[in-house]
Amino acid sequence: MPVDDLGAERAHLAASRNDLARMRKKVESLDSSTAGNWVSAEILDATLARRLEQLADDPDVPLFFGRIDRTAAVGGESFHIGRRHISDSAGDPMVVDWRAPVSVPFYRASRTEPMGLARRRRYGFSHGDLTAFEDEALTEVGAGQEHSAILEAEIERPRVGPMRDIVATIQPEQDVLVRADLSQTIVVQGAPGTGKTAVGLHRAAYLLYAHRDQLTRRGVLIVGPNASFLRYIRDVLPALGEIQAKQATIDQLVAENGQSHGGVRAQEPAAVATLKGDVRMAELLSRAVWSHVGSPEEALVVPRGSRRWRVPTSEAQEALEGLRANDLRYAAARALLPRALAHRVLVQMERSGDSPDDRVHDAVARAKPVKDYAAALWPDLKPAKVLFRLFTDAAWLAEVADGLLSETEQESLLWEKPPRSAGTARWTLADVVLLDEIADLLERTPSVAHIVADEAQDLSAMMLRALGRRSTTGSLTILGDLAQATTPWASSSWADALTHLGKPDGHVEQLTRGFRVPADVIAYAARLLPHIAPDLEPPVAVRRTRGDLTFTGSSVVEALGAALERPGSVGLIVPDASLAAVRTELTEAGLPFAEIGVRADEETEFDAHLDLVPASLAKGLEFDHVVVSDPVGIVDGEPDRDTGLRRLYVCLTRAVTSLVVRHSGLPGGLPEELGGIPDRVGAKVGA
Repeated sequence: MPVDDLGAERAHLAASRNDLARMRKKVESLDSSTAGNWVSAEILDATLARRLEQLADDPDVPLFFGRIDRTAAVGGESFHIGRRHISDSAGDPMVVDWRAPVSVPFYRASRTEPMGLARRRRYGFSHGDLTAFEDEALTEVGAGQEHSAILEAEIERPRVGPMRDIVATIQPEQDVLVRADLSQTIVVQGAPGTGKTAVGLHRAAYLLYAHRDQLTRRGVLIVGPNASFLRYIRDVLPALGEIQAKQATIDQLVAENGQSHGGVRAQEPAAVATLKGDVRMAELLSRAVWSHVGSPEEALVVPRGSRRWRVPTSEAQEALEGLRANDLRYAAARALLPRALAHRVLVQMERSGDSPDDRVHDAVARAKPVKDYAAALWPDLKPAKVLFRLFTDAAWLAEVADGLLSETEQESLLWEKPPRSAGTARWTLADVVLLDEIADLLERTPSVAHIVADEAQDLSAMMLRALGRRSTTGSLTILGDLAQATTPWASSSWADALTHLGKPDGHVEQLTRGFRVPADVIAYAARLLPHIAPDLEPPVAVRRTRGDLTFTGSSVVEALGAALERPGSVGLIVPDASLAAVRTELTEAGLPFAEIGVRADEETEFDAHLDLVPASLAKGLEFDHVVVSDPVGIVDGEPDRDTGLRRLYVCLTRAVTSLVVRHSGLPGGLPEELGGIPDRVGAKVGA
């Protein structure tokens, strides 16, 4: 194909769209009428429905974004790279899925390592119409261009709405992580704008492609910091043709463990929540659960027919210890105790000359004296009742916490005004995580094939354990930035986090090349790094545009003025304590907006031109234009200054194009750690 033939490429796009429609029509013609039974019919119907959804065509979304031309030495073929595979009526590929092995060189080939490519082509689109392309020659010295204007335009393209995929702009270092082996647990330590969230989501999409049967059967789980964040990323996987990954916050995840505790209904002081998130709580809860197993004080007597069989206390104790030694869950071992006791009765029967079989064994195990004896030694437990007792029974807490928690720490765990019962308790987030730990001590938590956990630096040790036990037979992709840790119980290192996850051999990869946040913005925010994360490498912006960085002492409405006149999304980030006042100011000014985190705004959240964002929910979000109002108030809104500075670092790094920092205009209007207003030309200072 001639390199200047735009018409031929448009014809290929039209033909690909027709073939996609043909593929969808073929699936629509199928039904489950030929299934052998109703179960097979249900499975087939569900499979066909998923396939139809995967083949959906959005005319505004390009079917392909690139092309690779192989050298003659490796066949000389050309492949168009897109979000899903499309074949013609003969079965030949019109578009190759970006996840297929043949697509790897599109992302990784370079002039120094062309990977068998003669040329890489990128396409420019406008509302689904192919408008341009550019070629990069990989085997001709001095040919082509290092810089891709189309790639840069795609990265910087203004948008309003939830996060979109980056499949057309994945960089080589990102692609390596996306295609990492399923068995490998990896941590992506990513500075703002490095695309770590996108890497995690695209890794999930890749694994679903490469290990379809295994992951569909055992599940893929996406864990985010809050519901707004999950709504922000909701469209990424469906845009890539993947609809089977489950999404949840950590509190939603642990609330689904089958325990009727009512979910999160209360808050508590940060110091108490930090203690409850400490890994020592795992040992405390284990002691608490297993302390319920008693010791036999009298023999077991089992009447059967005219005989009375007696199991002495020593043998009953042996049965208990044998079950404990097998490292079983509490409930599983409890269920086996009647059979272990019955076995000792059968041994005596055999010694007396009887020949009892399995039916006799079952009958003895179900006999009331055996069941009652076992229940007294090994009582049934409910997580809520165990935790309720810990928080209300000072003597028992002191017993199980001996040598583990100080007296002061024990006192902080006890409720000042205990509820009437476990059923009426108002549990906090830290509490429901502890309930999940207890539930796992009682019965093993099912494991999924892969978990992607974003903003994981904010998870406590006990929260990480909750994720880890859901991945005992699987792997994880952990995404985060230690510099953006904004909880008092946050991880201090990724090595510690991997230990709590039960994956100490996990690999840590650091992304520092920022593709989203402009250079001036990231450089200004990085002034905080020596104070909040001195061991981390500072991020490096690789975009040619430095962005707009402005400082103003004007009103909120005036600070928004220029941003609202520009294309793309606008985020107004304010201290949580200022939400009500700013909401009123925007309303009185007649500015339409949606408020992040408000349930009534879920339909318009991220779809409005202007979003009002509480600082506590800014993490993970991006906007073309950002106004950060009252940096000092953002810092002061946290329990301690270090956490406040990390929160501010998050807020300052949400912009893709421009950032306005609105401060009081008075001395002390900016935190001293920022070192004042930059005097570099281009950093404008407003009124």
